[in-house]
Amino acid sequence: MMDGWPITGFGILVIIVSVGVLVVWRIIKDRRSGYPTRDERTQRITGKAATYALYIGMYCTIALLFVNIISREFYGSYAFEEGYALIASLFVYSLSYLGLRLYFDRKGDF
Repeated sequence: MMDGWPITGFGILVIIVSVGVLVVWRIIKDRRSGYPTRDERTQRITGKAATYALYIGMYCTIALLFVNIISREFYGSYAFEEGYALIASLFVYSLSYLGLRLYFDRKGDF
């Protein structure tokens, strides 16, 4: 039986390269148009998004840990295998930061 990791690894690699290309393309486009990449507004937006994402991620990690603890105590096994809780927590941190940054960037002055 074939293991799915080679396909999954290739998919992850394609996603990482695609995101990297998009980020570099946007940076080059912004520099050519004269758009400042680091002004007071973007620093404030980045800081606010990072702070909110940190709180969201911490509460999500705490919830995952409690689920694991309760599952271990009442059912005798962990709810999440190996590092899946850690991966889920990392996704929550990353996606909440990206989402909040886009939201605050489009929202305008706050």
